Amino acid sequence: MAQPHSVEHQESDSKGAFYIQQGGQRLAEMTYSRTSPSLIIIDHTEVDASLKGQGAGRQLLDALVAWTRETHTKVIALCPFAKAQFDKDASIRDVLR
Repeated sequence: MAQPHSVEHQESDSKGAFYIQQGGQRLAEMTYSRTSPSLIIIDHTEVDASLKGQGAGRQLLDALVAWTRETHTKVIALCPFAKAQFDKDASIRDVLR
């Protein structure tokens, strides 16, 4: 199993992202739009080829799920990757609206 990467989070205005950065470059990112104080829509996930197969996308989602639980935020997953992960894993569906 690959070493977990450090996932960072930023949000400004109504846009946010969870991302993995190495050497000042974003190599993986899961972006969302905030529709209300308690609801976000995951709209895109992208992982650089250098991180493929290392579970980076899932690490981004796990970080997002942990954050939404802490902040009592609900999620709508429009991103195909995130939607597939929610479909596969019942343990994280509590954050879905």
